Amino acid sequence: MTEITTRDITVEHDGEALFGLLVAPAGARSRPGILLVHDAFGLGEDMIAIARRLAGAGYAVFAADVWGERRTPADEAGIGPLIGGMVADRERWIGRIAASRDAAAAQPEIDVDALAGLGYCFGGSSLLEYLRTGGRLRAAAAIHPGLDLVADGWAAARADTEVLVCVGADDPMATAEMRERLHAAMSGAGIDWREELYSGTVHAFTSPKAAHSPNPEVIAYHPRNARRAWDAAIALLSETLPLPHVAAA
Repeated sequence: MTEITTRDITVEHDGEALFGLLVAPAGARSRPGILLVHDAFGLGEDMIAIARRLAGAGYAVFAADVWGERRTPADEAGIGPLIGGMVADRERWIGRIAASRDAAAAQPEIDVDALAGLGYCFGGSSLLEYLRTGGRLRAAAAIHPGLDLVADGWAAARADTEVLVCVGADDPMATAEMRERLHAAMSGAGIDWREELYSGTVHAFTSPKAAHSPNPEVIAYHPRNARRAWDAAIALLSETLPLPHVAAA
């Protein structure tokens, strides 16, 4: 079993402390890295478990704290104002993703030329917005992103990023019209993209917190498609960020 090391990293942005977390194989140096961007519930135990799982596979992971001060809202009453605040000030929103990306790239465990992104829900939307505005990542996987949060206009996007989007066919936050608009925008920007679309699946399908959702037509856990999305994300990472055959001592 791979020994894992963790380190808290504070990123200052717009007068607020963002408490990120580095999770990597012990003794790792300059390894393929992943910028992990949390869902609407913040950088809590679920996201840290994903970071540890990725580190166990050999990646060096920087788990971002977009909400700041490692807030972990418990319900829609806490989540709504946070998302609304970011959407209302996109410069601040994307600035936090960019600052987190730069903090990740500055860590000795991470190879700056082999850095990808993985985002869930709001985190997936965040990565797409970051890329739309010219963000630098080798690859990015957006798992059930809210496409309703992603703005139009991809002229600034870089064509050297590969993108994976995994969405539920019945997700009201990623409708067919929204998906088609995103496809056209990414194709127009020259981005190599792929999509996995899951039938009978709505929003937040990877989140165990959604297992007993009061609104299953909007949010519901789908364990089979959660596994499929994970496998698809790992396939993208393996293809674009091949790991060394021998782990660092």
